[in-house]
Amino acid sequence: MPSARSLLGAIAAGIGLALGAYAACAQTTEMAKPSADDVLFRAIYKELVEINTTESVGDTLVAANAMAKRLLDAGFPPADVQVLSSGPRKGNMVARLRGNGSKKPVLLMAHMDVVEAKREDWDFDPFILQEKDGYFRARGSIDDKAMASIFLANLIRLRNEAVVPDRDIILALTTDEELANSPHDGARWLLENHRPLIDAEFALNEGGGGTLRNGKPVSSNIQLAEKVYRSFTLEVKDPGGHSASPRRDNAITKLAEGLVRIADYEFPARLNPVTSAYLQIVAKFDPPEVRTALAALEAGDNRPEVLAPLSKRVNYNAQIRTTCVATMLEAGHAENAMAQTARATINCRLLPDENPDDVARQLKAAVKDDRIAVIPLGTVVDSPASPMSPEVIKAVEAIAGDMWPGIPVIPTQSGGYTDSRWLRKYGIPAYGVSGVFTEEGKSGVHGLNEQVGVKQLFEAKEFLYRLVRRVAMGDPR
Repeated sequence: MPSARSLLGAIAAGIGLALGAYAACAQTTEMAKPSADDVLFRAIYKELVEINTTESVGDTLVAANAMAKRLLDAGFPPADVQVLSSGPRKGNMVARLRGNGSKKPVLLMAHMDVVEAKREDWDFDPFILQEKDGYFRARGSIDDKAMASIFLANLIRLRNEAVVPDRDIILALTTDEELANSPHDGARWLLENHRPLIDAEFALNEGGGGTLRNGKPVSSNIQLAEKVYRSFTLEVKDPGGHSASPRRDNAITKLAEGLVRIADYEFPARLNPVTSAYLQIVAKFDPPEVRTALAALEAGDNRPEVLAPLSKRVNYNAQIRTTCVATMLEAGHAENAMAQTARATINCRLLPDENPDDVARQLKAAVKDDRIAVIPLGTVVDSPASPMSPEVIKAVEAIAGDMWPGIPVIPTQSGGYTDSRWLRKYGIPAYGVSGVFTEEGKSGVHGLNEQVGVKQLFEAKEFLYRLVRRVAMGDPR
């Protein structure tokens, strides 16, 4: 098997050619007339989207039971469809389409919980699926009920086709992925309590989608790594006092000064095989100074003035270093009194091989004030990059090439986290690939008015169907 770096180099070379081909002739897959499978998928998608699965008032156990019923109604044996709950309103669904056992199983994973959505902030009811102007609109219409519905519908399609794959195909629909430190996180809970149900050679999950530019597909990403989530509290204690006799060194001012120093601090930059391959590809179309900075970093030169062209690009900066940013503030107890306590939450995204203790030490050094305590929050989930899998990579490239001729498949490291962090931690390689193409900044994921193109969603369904067939039974369709 080729090394990770040599395989990435080959991918980068091939992608360079593909980008050129795409620039010459961009094509997209035309939508076919809806089939019975498409009709079933849309019904599943609508049902799942319209079950509220937020943390505040939602219920993933209801969703898990609804999705299990879909499989049972389609003829899956009850022994192969299980709903498992770790607590009130917390549900996971695990199903298995059995193969001949000549290869280890493949795991398909998607989460059913969604982030909060306030009706008064949205242009429409976030929990009623709408189709308007060529888009499906609702909370979870992408993240991650699109992939959950696709996997479920495609599993039914495969059973109806009476296929016997070389490996079992396991589907796990989980809860609490959107919550940073939930004890009910479905991926973690299943791995720690029911590992045999979902044990697999590798997994396909969210984390890598496609990019649209002016409505045309330009690249498809496959997530091989993700940064590690870690938050800290910065805290200043003070005797306080009357606001009529203010002191310059009060708690809020001290905390503010520390926050400014952290905002100005840059963690050391470095590359790993995934980020190196990614930047070598995407930087081809950047100004010369960006490419020069990247070459310097590749050579081990991480002087800030040299890397400035990279660091000034927010998306590139997040790839080359650990980042920390203030996200929440809390201070004071009365309008006419100086605060006795001032706190800020700092959210950090660590490079996969970064030592969390080193990050804490660097933050403490950056604030330059012994009065500011730096307190770690939560539990760090070590998430090593998945190894390069020629089987998965070549399958994605072949199918993407058929459906969207000329687009490159780009290996990526996510700045955010997915449930792949738990899979990788427990030794199951995970590959983030959805086939869902979106315009940057227009999807509304985790924000207002979440939406996905109708055409793009049905194309993703077909893409994932072909991908699962290929990795489960070698079918080149």
